[in-house]
Amino acid sequence: FIEKKPLADQYAWIHKTLKINACSTIGEHLLQAYLMAGQQSMLGMFCDGMGIPHDGKGSVVGDLPKKLDTDRLNETIDRLVGLFDPKLLTLYLHCFNMQVPGGWPELTAKLESDERLVLA
Repeated sequence: FIEKKPLADQYAWIHKTLKINACSTIGEHLLQAYLMAGQQSMLGMFCDGMGIPHDGKGSVVGDLPKKLDTDRLNETIDRLVGLFDPKLLTLYLHCFNMQVPGGWPELTAKLESDERLVLA
């Protein structure tokens, strides 16, 4: 059904569908898939900067940390914001923060206070 529509109509349908609250989990999974497939270097560099073991492609190996070191987080973000599109980095950080219930307080505070990390 969707694949038979013109590409612009496909994007419009996907956008409209993902705006439905019931589809938020689907949207989260689509973003994760996009990031894991197309932004592996950014994900890997973030994990390296934070000292989080990963598979070399940005997929975390083992358990996620219970707490994030604020200084290390600030240094890692400062480095990455200079290398990657800040909006893409911000999108990733929001997705990463969804990996634990309620997010990490350190990352939540950074996303709320750093003017470079604004999506809109």
